[in-house]
This record gives sequence, C-alpha cells and structure tokens, in this order.
Amino acid sequence: MDIIKQLNWRYAVKKFDANKKLSEAKLRVLKQAFNLTPTSFGLQTIKLVIVKNTSLREALVPHAYHQKQVLEASHLLVICIQDNIKKKDVNSYYKNIKETRDTPDRILEPYRKRLKKTMRDMSKKERLQWSKNQAYIALGNLLNVCALEQIDACPMEGFAAQEFDKILHLKEKGLQSVLLLPVGYRADDDVFSTFKKVRKPMEEVIIEL
Repeated sequence: MDIIKQLNWRYAVKKFDANKKLSEAKLRVLKQAFNLTPTSFGLQTIKLVIVKNTSLREALVPHAYHQKQVLEASHLLVICIQDNIKKKDVNSYYKNIKETRDTPDRILEPYRKRLKKTMRDMSKKERLQWSKNQAYIALGNLLNVCALEQIDACPMEGFAAQEFDKILHLKEKGLQSVLLLPVGYRADDDVFSTFKKVRKPMEEVIIEL
C-alpha cells in the first residue's frame, strides 16, 4: 500500500458513522501497534485504555468540550501515562529483558543502575513530562497505522483530563490520561473528508544540508 496516498487519505474525522464498528482483527492491530511503539529506554511508562461502553462515553462527552466523536466513534482510545516511575518499574523492565533474551545479569546490571539513576535524578514533574513525550510518539504511531489500515481517527488534546481520570477510575490504576484518539469509520456526510489538505510548501518545511 502507498503510504503517502494513505496519509493524504487520512484526516481528523469530524463525524463518525456510529453504526460502523471496528472488527476485533482491526482492534488487535491497533493494540499491537501501541505495544510496539518505540519508547525512551524501552521502559513503556504509557498505557492504552480502550473505551467501548456507550454509557461511559456519553458521560465523557461534556468533558471533551462536547466533541461528539468521543461518542460516535467505534472505540475511544485514551492514551495514559503512569503517575510516577519507580524502582520496581525499572527492575520489572530488566527482568523482562532477561527472560525474553536470556541476557546475563552481569551485562544488564550496569544499564539497570544507570536507568535508576536517570529516573532518580529527575523530579516527579520531569518524569511525568518525559512520559508525556512518549505518549505523543504513541499517538503518531497509531495515526500512521490507522492510515495504513484505513481506520478513521481524530487525535484530541482538548479535554478535561482530571474529569476523564475520575470517570474512568484511572487514578486507582496509577494512571493519568494525556491524549484521546476516537477511531472508527467516517460518516458519508462528513464534508471535511472531501477537503484538500492544507500544508506549507515542501521547501518551507524541509531543510537539506
């Protein structure tokens, strides 16, 4: 499939067809794509919450500036970050490496110590911002995969995260919501689907040295 053609096909959907739902196979692709997203150190301090429940999404709409995509989409993806990064997260990560690759402790230990120090040297605010940066990488990855799979999507930053956290009980899970991505299929009468993309000329955004 021509990736540039698909990226031109993609747009931020303003109106979803509420009757069209993603298949389990398509949803599985998005789950796998999220899990395969590159993250700093490979630590994966981000999580994906998938909201299918209509009642829950109805309750969320007012806290997303009444953007109907939250409700009309097939599924609402909520990209979250851990509310902190602790020693146990680093230990768990290196345990996973050891079990997956059978890497000896003598090789892993220097890297484990270095990562613990890196996290320790950051303030909690800096660790949260660091995790948010990873969330944006995941969003970009999901948008590209959606384009390739011909899944429509609408990335959103505009929502009351604290209210989402309450309704979805994210605090109890040690999470904070950062980004939204309603996914599904565009409505036939979404006029925005026919609009030409507005982008700067290539020579204004690309610098070759």
